[in-house]
Amino acid sequence: MSAPAQERRESNVITEITFHETTEVYPENSRAALAGHSLLQTQRLLRRWTRDPFTMLQAIVYPAIMLIMFNAVLGISVTRATGVNSVYGYAPMIMLVGAMFGSIASGIGLKTEWREGLLSRFWILPVHRASGLVSRLMAESVRIMLTSVLILLVGVALGFRFNQGVLAGIGMLFVPLLLGVGFATMVTALAVTSAKIPLVELLSLVCTLLMFFNSGFVPTAAYPTWLQGFVENQPMSTAIDAMKGLTLGGPVAEPLIKTALWSIGAIAVFALPAVRGYRKAAGTPI
Repeated sequence: MSAPAQERRESNVITEITFHETTEVYPENSRAALAGHSLLQTQRLLRRWTRDPFTMLQAIVYPAIMLIMFNAVLGISVTRATGVNSVYGYAPMIMLVGAMFGSIASGIGLKTEWREGLLSRFWILPVHRASGLVSRLMAESVRIMLTSVLILLVGVALGFRFNQGVLAGIGMLFVPLLLGVGFATMVTALAVTSAKIPLVELLSLVCTLLMFFNSGFVPTAAYPTWLQGFVENQPMSTAIDAMKGLTLGGPVAEPLIKTALWSIGAIAVFALPAVRGYRKAAGTPI
């Protein structure tokens, strides 16, 4: 048989295709679909972040180096002035810095996925529409908790201890998570509502200012009188005060309530813009 005839014969052969047995029988918009699809996309995001050097630097390496630098440069002076080891302020502050700058890095990654059309490709798949945003908040929560634990280990090496007990120390790790979820909601909203304006990138400047004007950097009384009210009540300070109370000792309820109000307020303001912006971004590439 000639080669052309052989090729024609092979082209007429129907290849049998077998499909995997269907395991998900619930509707696309059901709660079960939301849970399953959110978990799947959470795994995708965590895997993507671990492979992205920029995200890893912003979330882990940069905060760890900052904690060591602050403790080496300012730690002795602050400790002598206050009589309290400065690491009890610096470690909580850097945990929050890691949570916030990590969210900014993931927000920039979200804009990259929008620009490359990845959000649009996910949007046309048979997945629950809310799973994209839910998975991002879930992945952010996992990242914030892991970052906080790693920063805490560095702090322990520098003298950080759980003076109020292990349970209070474990509770302290959830304070960055409380504030971080609200902050991540804001970052997501800014990322998907500003195609050309670098709002997420500019947010890092605001976070840098907050980092130098909070009760963890130096005690609130060390700031000018006219600035103390802002320093005491800005979200980083309230979270730091709650974390210090759970570890070193001091008030916990009031700063924790203020932190919760900051986080709930951010979610209330930015949740709807995040949902609307994500839908628009998924349907309209940059």
